[in-house]
Amino acid sequence: MNESLADRIFAGGGEEALVLELFRYQYRANALYRAYVDALRVQPAAVQSVLQIPFLPIQFFKTHRVTAGDFEPAVVFESSGTTQTLNSRHLVKDTGIYIRSFMEAFRRFYGPVENFVVLGLLPSYLERQHSSLVYMVQEMIVRSGRPESGFYLYEHEKLARTLQELEARRQPVLLIGVTFALLDFAEQYQLSLEHTIVMETGGMKGRREEWTREELHAFLQQQLGVPAIHAEYGMTELLSQAYSKGKGIFRCPPWMQVLVRDENDPFALSAASAAGVINVVDMANIHSCAFIATDDIGRLHADGSFEVLGRLDNSALRGCSLMVS
Repeated sequence: MNESLADRIFAGGGEEALVLELFRYQYRANALYRAYVDALRVQPAAVQSVLQIPFLPIQFFKTHRVTAGDFEPAVVFESSGTTQTLNSRHLVKDTGIYIRSFMEAFRRFYGPVENFVVLGLLPSYLERQHSSLVYMVQEMIVRSGRPESGFYLYEHEKLARTLQELEARRQPVLLIGVTFALLDFAEQYQLSLEHTIVMETGGMKGRREEWTREELHAFLQQQLGVPAIHAEYGMTELLSQAYSKGKGIFRCPPWMQVLVRDENDPFALSAASAAGVINVVDMANIHSCAFIATDDIGRLHADGSFEVLGRLDNSALRGCSLMVS
């Protein structure tokens, strides 16, 4: 059943009937999610719209096993953190679904990855194990089939030289990097990248003073000579990504949807263009939970695109207190 469900999800996207089917399947198969839905006194049979679906607070990935069914995971992705913090753990049953999700999403937004040289500037992620972002970029590097594709730790001089050589050949390049590393690189080198997509993945995490998105993008555009800074919105707990081609406006692939809820009421949608908590429908999360209430604050636009405005001050979202392990 699940394999045919995956095929239908990637073929049909986010039709509401399919979203509701996945909700009812996960209510049956995911004991934690079922307990959460029951604690909210929601009757699954009464849920007739995606707007009525309960979204599981993302904090549960730090304290519980969030799985639909009992299985031995093919891989476990972990969020970054310190020895004093609990990291999220995403138990992935089928890495093929993750690969299918990120490869198809990238193709829809940018074309086949085989058209690009893929350069990853992800030092903080490469320095730890179990990063879903490193897994994704590694797969893209391999599938690009280009000998120049690869990861860079702190070899900024080598990266600058590689970019200049590829520019001279008019070779399309994807330079995907964590925010602080792109800033470090751009402070050292001023380039004119006419054939390169510069994509930031977020992540200052105390590495340096926080910049606003506008300040960050303006500086990177000036230093690297690109008309826009692209961005990727993903996280350990998801198997899908949204992409921005500039100005921090993100769009989702068809099997992913963002809703914005009132911070104080998990069932109240925020008013149009008002800020609220980002809830994500990620239908690629078949074997986990497809309905996640994140710690991010965002704004949803009429066309379904969205912005990320920041993080909740108190990221222990309301709802976790409904259940005590």
